[in-house]
Amino acid sequence: MGDPRNVAHAKKVTQEKHHKTAHQPQPGKKAQPTQKEQAVAEEGAAVKTVEAVKADQKSDPTQLEKSLAILAKLREMEFHSRGNIEKLAELSLTIEDELKQKAFVESIGDLYSAQDAFHSKISTLIEAYAVECERLKSAG
Repeated sequence: MGDPRNVAHAKKVTQEKHHKTAHQPQPGKKAQPTQKEQAVAEEGAAVKTVEAVKADQKSDPTQLEKSLAILAKLREMEFHSRGNIEKLAELSLTIEDELKQKAFVESIGDLYSAQDAFHSKISTLIEAYAVECERLKSAG
């Protein structure tokens, strides 16, 4: 599988070579392409690069296995996150109602909010990553 950094570097080198040769005056050559034509050519090169990276990804059978392992770890983190939210809710009730420790109510509320935000974000990530794993399954 090609490293995306290598692909990006190769693209940059190609663009720099093209830029240098395009600005050298050469007799008998037609006018330089417009900025729009250059942008279209660069976009086409980028699409070809993305397609090459996807082709490399399809040829790696261990990528699906590794991706499924990551998905399982993310789901485990999401499970523990849900448990943390429940524990924080219980602690909040105990601190506020039973112990009457008002000084800590805001702090535990902040923790609850942060854990809830994490849970929402990891759930969204899991959904997107599961779609990617399905794509890898169908491509393999």
